[in-house]
Amino acid sequence: MQPMQPIKPIKPINPINPIKSTLLGLVGIIGIVGLMVFTGCNGKGKRPAPQAPDATDYSSVVVPAFNADSAYAYAAAQMAFGPRIPGSAAARKCAAYIADRMGGWCDTVVLQSFATTLWDGSEARGVNIIGSLNPSAPKRILLAAHWDSRLWADHDPDEARRHDPVPGANDGASGSAMLMELARVMATQKPQVGVDFVFFDLEDQGQPEWVDSYQDNTWCKGSQYWAQTPHRPYYTAVYGILFDMVGTSQPRYTKEEISRHYAPGLTDKVWNVAAALGYSDVFQNKSTDPILDDHLYVNQIAGIPTIDIVQNSPECSFFTHWHTVSDDLSTINPQTLAMVARVVMTTIYADYAK
Repeated sequence: MQPMQPIKPIKPINPINPIKSTLLGLVGIIGIVGLMVFTGCNGKGKRPAPQAPDATDYSSVVVPAFNADSAYAYAAAQMAFGPRIPGSAAARKCAAYIADRMGGWCDTVVLQSFATTLWDGSEARGVNIIGSLNPSAPKRILLAAHWDSRLWADHDPDEARRHDPVPGANDGASGSAMLMELARVMATQKPQVGVDFVFFDLEDQGQPEWVDSYQDNTWCKGSQYWAQTPHRPYYTAVYGILFDMVGTSQPRYTKEEISRHYAPGLTDKVWNVAAALGYSDVFQNKSTDPILDDHLYVNQIAGIPTIDIVQNSPECSFFTHWHTVSDDLSTINPQTLAMVARVVMTTIYADYAK
């Protein structure tokens, strides 16, 4: 992410080669990377998400048992491959690992391969991974995260390390681990709605901090592509929730501007659920600046009201180890993952429990 530019509509994105989607079993998966920046948006495509009645007793909603240690193990497994950077063996192995695990829990898994151009004009290939529960259900909920890690530690305090890759524990692996454990447990107690778990590639490869001029749309390449060409024709969802950097020991999530602008009802609902569960100190009722993350393109291009649950530390950029070589497994607290999962599952099952 970067300090935000003035709020404005996004410009046309770089063309991306035609989609190549297959069912689980596609070979030669190639990874890349993507992250977030601050940017703006307009009112195009804005539509409110439904809210649960105020009388709902969220504390009594029964949800599947999210295993914090299991989620942490999925993060550790991703980290063991090494940085999931563009074109690397680590990225290929990690994509295969995620797809294999999701195939054991989901009804369908689709691998969406794409090609794009990065900020410096170089070409790269990536793969979005989509696992689905209840694939024939007409109403759907989108849960998403990015699985790649950043190619450059351009925010590291040591200038000599700023061209090193970021390990990407909290910034990448935590969100993917969240999706994996959610898929595992929700498969055992399916809600009365379709759920799509989307792992975006190439989110964190936006222009480095050493580039002087700002360029639009250099981040979030996987979500830009998916939003233009979803894994199913005419795909839509009631709403979407994006997870990013959701594993710190000192979590703080605020109502950032893009979430409030495009999905005000959903934003309020999730924060109300968190308060009802006793997490108002973490899900703080504060309005903060917009963050350019995958949810921007899901909102603006796909028209799905989507919010971002993303770490927002008041004293630093997101969290202390953001875009540094020290974003390792020590940055992830399993109990934070469990807390966020409980809030999200309560939000879903309050409306769609059997």
